[in-house]
Amino acid sequence: MNPQPLDNRPQQGRQRRYFAVALLFLLLGGCVTETTNAPFGGSKSDAQALRDYIQLATGYIEQGDMPNARRHLNNAAALDSNNSDVFALWGLVYSREGEPDLADESFRRALRVDARNSQARNNYAAFLFAEERFDDAYEQLEQVVDDTTYSNRAQAFENLGLAALRLNRTTDAEYAFGRALQLNDRQLRSSLELANLNVQKPDALQARRYYGNYLTLLQLYRIPQTARGLWVGIQLENALGNGDNVRQYGTQLEQSFPASPEYQLYRQLPNTRQP
Repeated sequence: MNPQPLDNRPQQGRQRRYFAVALLFLLLGGCVTETTNAPFGGSKSDAQALRDYIQLATGYIEQGDMPNARRHLNNAAALDSNNSDVFALWGLVYSREGEPDLADESFRRALRVDARNSQARNNYAAFLFAEERFDDAYEQLEQVVDDTTYSNRAQAFENLGLAALRLNRTTDAEYAFGRALQLNDRQLRSSLELANLNVQKPDALQARRYYGNYLTLLQLYRIPQTARGLWVGIQLENALGNGDNVRQYGTQLEQSFPASPEYQLYRQLPNTRQP
């Protein structure tokens, strides 16, 4: 069974960018390691300065300002030349600058310094996924989700599910998305992917439950439908025999995404072909 109803390069590219960005900003939201001990026996002000430099570098990376990010990372390295979070942020800088070998080495150094740095490991997985090293990304994410103290564990499970989909491991993907929702029932992407997986089984009743949660979350987060979200809804309503709903979603798809592959697939359904 193909877990992705739209198996084409543009769709894969969109998924890869979505995944990488989602993981990237998950890390940047909280990559500073809290510590009460000053580095290398330095003063407490040095420890605070180190945290400040890391936070400043993080902010500049989020803004896409690599020169200033580099400046603050160099300042941080002057205070602690062997800091896991600093190495992880260098990995982000290098990946943004198109230096994958340097990025890979920086992430690896971050994890050699602190193998328990789950945020750095999650970010490394995002980099690996963007490089289409899906097996490596999956392996890193397996370690992230094993960390029960990790504050973003639900998102990590969702990311694990996305990696599993790219490896055609649908059973593992379904488990990972289910764990994501178990930890946080507001995981929008997990809801959509579980709806899709259950449509493909087919288990339309279970798919309807997950798709309902997805629609609720769209309203909660005040974000619009996507072409993929509408296509999953079309397949679900078609499986349930709800022709009016199929046409309603199809109209939205035509109006919002007329050039999308999803709309072309919709037109191939019976009774939807245009003259």
